[in-house]
Amino acid sequence: MKEPRLSKAEVRILEQFWKLGTASVREVLDNLPEDERVAYTTVQTLVYRLEEKGALRKIKKIGNAQLFQPAIDQSQYRSRIIRDLLDLFGGSPRLLVSNLLENGTITLRDLKALQSTAAGGNSRRSRGVKHA
Repeated sequence: MKEPRLSKAEVRILEQFWKLGTASVREVLDNLPEDERVAYTTVQTLVYRLEEKGALRKIKKIGNAQLFQPAIDQSQYRSRIIRDLLDLFGGSPRLLVSNLLENGTITLRDLKALQSTAAGGNSRRSRGVKHA
């Protein structure tokens, strides 16, 4: 199944569902950070839009409240976003990282930390240890 294109606002709502699991519109609204609070109807519209796009599915209705849960996996969604981002750089991770360095999004310290993490992971892989 092709994953839907989502707006920033839709992703913020979907992130709440990934955190909460099954939830109502009210529960999502109540769990938004204070500085990101919007009207109930705004969250409701975003939830219905996410359902139409196949990112959420309706589970059941309790009284007037409808419960939804994520229909797409967070790690798969993030992987697709990363692939799309790499496509913008001709599939080159080096060009992507170079751009991140140039605009100050990451620092050389960040890169060194990533390199240390990757080196530790590579030594575990070479011993036959699988990552979860």
